[in-house]
Amino acid sequence: MKKTLIVMIGFLLPVMGFAAGGGASFPSDDITIDWDDKASMQRGARTFVNYCMSCHEASYSRYNRVGADLEIDDAQVSENLIFTTDKNGDKTKVGALMTNSMGADYASEAFGIIPPDLSLIARSRGVDWLYNYLRAFYVDESRPFGMNNGVFDKVGMPHVLADLQGYQVPKMAMKVDANGDQIEAIVGFDIVKPGALSKSEFDQTIYDLVGFLDYVSEPYRQTRQNVGTGVIIFLFLFLILAYFLKKEFWKDIN
Repeated sequence: MKKTLIVMIGFLLPVMGFAAGGGASFPSDDITIDWDDKASMQRGARTFVNYCMSCHEASYSRYNRVGADLEIDDAQVSENLIFTTDKNGDKTKVGALMTNSMGADYASEAFGIIPPDLSLIARSRGVDWLYNYLRAFYVDESRPFGMNNGVFDKVGMPHVLADLQGYQVPKMAMKVDANGDQIEAIVGFDIVKPGALSKSEFDQTIYDLVGFLDYVSEPYRQTRQNVGTGVIIFLFLFLILAYFLKKEFWKDIN
């Protein structure tokens, strides 16, 4: 029961928005997602379906819609992004929602709660938080899964990307917190067991993944911005036309 409660906390808190306390989270880097970089988002989609969808879903999105937005044809979507089956055992269709095969009963029994849907996680948490959180797992044998997190202390989620990143331990130093008190805080990490990727490669992988989650959270953002720009240009041109039209109507009166 105790372990079940710990896992529940680990899955729920990141979605509910409770940040790690103390103001001493590490790392704390900022990123900007390039929505024109479709190749990056394609790589992020690949990472998501391979490492995240075994537990999490993006059930507000459909495979074929993601493919169309990220410039992937249906055949490639089916071959490279779909690894689940429907209730009849047939491969999931490209028009299906991005759900996994984990039933609610099994998830509740295994984790104590259904792992949260990640469709809106980038909007609720922000891309900077996600980017830092996913790179901040470190070895902590006191935790149920042997891992803690420099951004989310006492996290209950396992480090599913450990094979890529490797295993790291924190470097500690004294820092001044927001209240002016001296605290021991993480200032860096040392790799104790290398993963399949170098640090720069893993950072790029996480950037791609976060970019995909940012897209999933608001797929029409770029379209909305493009339409908004067009409307502003139209109104500006209409203002010029209206000005000269007004001058033409009023020239005889003046």
